[in-house]
Amino acid sequence: MIANQLRSSSHRSLIIDNESQAATGMTILSRSAILKLIAQGRLKITPFSEDQVGPGSIDLTLGNEFRVFQTKGEVIHATDKIPVDTFTRRVTVKDGDFLLLKPGELVHGMSRERIELPDDVAGWLEGRSSYARIGLMIHMSAGLVQPGTQNRQVLEISNMSPVPIALHPGTRICQLVLETMRGRARYTGRFKDQAAP
Repeated sequence: MIANQLRSSSHRSLIIDNESQAATGMTILSRSAILKLIAQGRLKITPFSEDQVGPGSIDLTLGNEFRVFQTKGEVIHATDKIPVDTFTRRVTVKDGDFLLLKPGELVHGMSRERIELPDDVAGWLEGRSSYARIGLMIHMSAGLVQPGTQNRQVLEISNMSPVPIALHPGTRICQLVLETMRGRARYTGRFKDQAAP
């Protein structure tokens, strides 16, 4: 009987917690909510065209700067301060040209757009289904866009297909999904002003 009461109490508590979370939790922003934030000047995307905004996300385009790996067979030590410059180099691809990504290769790309989020909105970078179908991954793991971000977004792009893939600057390569936060915060980390991959 006591066990039944505990289970009943726990069940009621769970329902209350879920209802509370539903009332105050994070919410993905719709097209109208995104455009409202832009009109208010709280969300800034540069450059920007209204047709980049879909029902629940913003399309981001691929920039001209890339960082490619230049060494093979060497050990990269995964520490708090990885010396990326020692085993990669930056390349620039002109509009109308392309970067060839071979099967299994990884490059760092960058969004052409600079994103400025308010301190109560965070975001997630997501690939697009048309590119997922050909084995193109747009970000390996670091998809979170922190609240208060004011920078361009680095994209960890990899080719998981058995054939080479040509990356063209200006392509709408990924999408940014935005959601409101409970509370306010502002990102002040090492990549807060990033302007190159």
